[in-house]
Amino acid sequence: MDADELRSLQAPLKQRYREDADTALIVLRAAGAVDESGIACSVDTGKALVEAGLHPSGGGSGLQACSGDMLLQALVACAGVTLKAVATALSIEIRDARVSAEGDLDVRGTLGVDRDAPVGFRAIRLHFDVASDAPQEDLEKLFRLTERYCVVFQTISGGAPVTISRGDHPA
Repeated sequence: MDADELRSLQAPLKQRYREDADTALIVLRAAGAVDESGIACSVDTGKALVEAGLHPSGGGSGLQACSGDMLLQALVACAGVTLKAVATALSIEIRDARVSAEGDLDVRGTLGVDRDAPVGFRAIRLHFDVASDAPQEDLEKLFRLTERYCVVFQTISGGAPVTISRGDHPA
């Protein structure tokens, strides 16, 4: 896909959103089912069913997906797609690009070993390796706009409010 093809796909969407901002507000959903016998939750990704379980550092077997890894994977996926979309829109040719993320987690918090240990990542590092002949100023713009428009990065770094609700499941 080139910049013209991307613009032609997005132009009518952008026009509709300018004319009626309410049409730009969408709701994304995820759902999972908790395993009856093991400590796991199956999540339907829309493409596959992923069974998440405890990380080995918390007593898991390592055979199931770890939700912390999945969070980092979502960040990498979003950052990679955003990078490619921005590069396409700016007509910046990328020969190769790799995106990686790593996060520091003190499992004492989630295991309740130390009340002062945080539950959750202490820090997350997102890294890009991009091969391109584009001028440095174009690459700086590419990374700046990727950061600005990556939904998962902005959500994590901005600390979106999260609410929890509960319903009683009939027996």
